[in-house]
Amino acid sequence: MMNRALNQGVQAGRNEPVMSDQELNNLFDQPAAQNRNTGPQVADRAMTYDDVMMKTGVLFTILLAGAVVGWFVPFLALPAMLIALVLGLVNAFKKEPSKALIIGYAVFEGVFLGGISAMFEAQFSGIVVQAVLATLCVFGVMLALFKFKGVRYGSKMKKFMMIAIGGYAIFSLINFGIAMFTGTGGARSVEINIMGFEMPLGVIIGIVATVLAAMTLIMDFQMIEQGVKQRIPEKYSWMCAFSLMVTLVWLYIEILRLISYFRN
Repeated sequence: MMNRALNQGVQAGRNEPVMSDQELNNLFDQPAAQNRNTGPQVADRAMTYDDVMMKTGVLFTILLAGAVVGWFVPFLALPAMLIALVLGLVNAFKKEPSKALIIGYAVFEGVFLGGISAMFEAQFSGIVVQAVLATLCVFGVMLALFKFKGVRYGSKMKKFMMIAIGGYAIFSLINFGIAMFTGTGGARSVEINIMGFEMPLGVIIGIVATVLAAMTLIMDFQMIEQGVKQRIPEKYSWMCAFSLMVTLVWLYIEILRLISYFRN
């Protein structure tokens, strides 16, 4: 969905009119009052890596501010999660990026993240620091693979990733519903026997989900790279930053949950 929105941005960038030197001179020679209603429109500035980095930094600052609130008021985690889910879906399917909706998502997702982190920390001391460090390490490894090893996804791999992410999202929603109504951990709490060892199904699911989230980072990096190369309008840097934030939050939650299985 986000890739489709960016593709539209590419077309928008290509269709913007380009002024000649003479047109620019005529525009600057006109009185200031006339510039508001006459003359050709200036094309939107093309997106750069700095734009994406700046927007990502802004969103994570807002996310951390919300996380502080959630950390001290954990009972806000559930309503914040539901609101963030709705905003996330709206942003994902929206054709044009909305700065307000993306910032709103960062706020509520931060509250949810802080609340759930506080709950895990109360049960497993030091787990949040472990999860944060592990998330940063995975991010660094995937960025290095993308930048120095030239790891890229083709169209078939992208389709596979979209199907896998969609399938996992549906499973997570169903499992969350089961856990809420039964008061259990859902499918993740089921014990399975592997070569004589009893292991929660959640461990296997957590490993698969963590690998899937890490692989999604490559898609985000590739999307940003293509957007900069194709000179899409600067406003789509908000969409790139949003996509990167969603993936990192997902990766952090999966690592947090996975560590808790081994700490239990």
